[in-house]
Amino acid sequence: MEDQIKHVQLNDLHTALGGKMVPFAGFNMPVRYSSDMEEHLCVRNGVGVFDVSHMGEFMVEGPEALNLIQKTTSNDASILVDGQCQYSCFPNETGGIVDDLIVYKFADEKYMLVVNASNIEKDWNWVNSHNTMGTKLTNISEEYSLFAVQGPKAVEAVQSLTPVNLSEIKFYHFTVGEFAGVKDVIISGTGYTGAGGFEIYVKNENAVHVWNAIFEAGKPFDIKPIGLGARDTLRLEMGYCLYGNDITDTTSPIEAGLGWITKFTKNFTNSEALKKQNEEGVTRKLVGFVMQERGIPRGHYPIVNEAGEPIGEVTSGTQSPSMGLGIGMGYVKTAYSKPGTEIFIQVRNKNLKAKIEKLPLLKA
Repeated sequence: MEDQIKHVQLNDLHTALGGKMVPFAGFNMPVRYSSDMEEHLCVRNGVGVFDVSHMGEFMVEGPEALNLIQKTTSNDASILVDGQCQYSCFPNETGGIVDDLIVYKFADEKYMLVVNASNIEKDWNWVNSHNTMGTKLTNISEEYSLFAVQGPKAVEAVQSLTPVNLSEIKFYHFTVGEFAGVKDVIISGTGYTGAGGFEIYVKNENAVHVWNAIFEAGKPFDIKPIGLGARDTLRLEMGYCLYGNDITDTTSPIEAGLGWITKFTKNFTNSEALKKQNEEGVTRKLVGFVMQERGIPRGHYPIVNEAGEPIGEVTSGTQSPSMGLGIGMGYVKTAYSKPGTEIFIQVRNKNLKAKIEKLPLLKA
């Protein structure tokens, strides 16, 4: 069956650890082990590990690899050096976004694209449909597990597992090396929490061994397994977009505040239309906001002005564990998008005051 729920390599281990398993992006995934609050603060202040093996990975290889990536993504991958990665998106032909992704450069003719779990098939078909130059594409999504070791204590917690000097791996850079006795592990200075740390790509056959080794090494640092619930609150505090919520097939990168990953120094899918939009301005913008009154914003709640007139909609919202306040993101009419602007979120027919804030919402 096509809609059958897939299981990550460590599915049984997560169940044994007491993980509450829920269907997410077509996979059975742990949403939490203890409480979202406890897990969130564990990552912000210490170190925690997410199993994000549901993410997709495509290898792009050959003399035309870069050209294919340049044609299909918004950012400029030509500036990457070996061992560097880059946040980007696939624009579609109608002004929206197919997906956001990370491009990894291994060598001049070897790249990896890391895409969202819910879009693996869609993205695979999209890249293939633009591959007119015979570039070798390999979908390795089902061969690899991916663990995000996140938090300010991440380096100390797992340094004993590798000869690689982890403190030398810069943000959005990576290396391939030995980790927990396993060769050819991708150790990447990335993650979607804003708390620092690494993402570890390991072949499925070594996944259980590597996971157990991480927890053994991290014991003195009170390392904990973390579910997708805390991943969502952590990324929202940083103002990181979630595909399907804050960016979709109908939101443009310019509207979404992703102009910084949209480079008009090259031609890519729909670049002319997006360039025009960038020059002429947009009618709505994605903003972050903090509640000024007690209340928790949720996706699709209306955003109104002081007069109660609709000006937009919440795309993501939660109670911030770090800040103890309701926070969110949403699209508003451009006139209301400036930091400091007062807006109102309709929560159960009440208009509750909120204020537009510059991202990240959690200040250092």
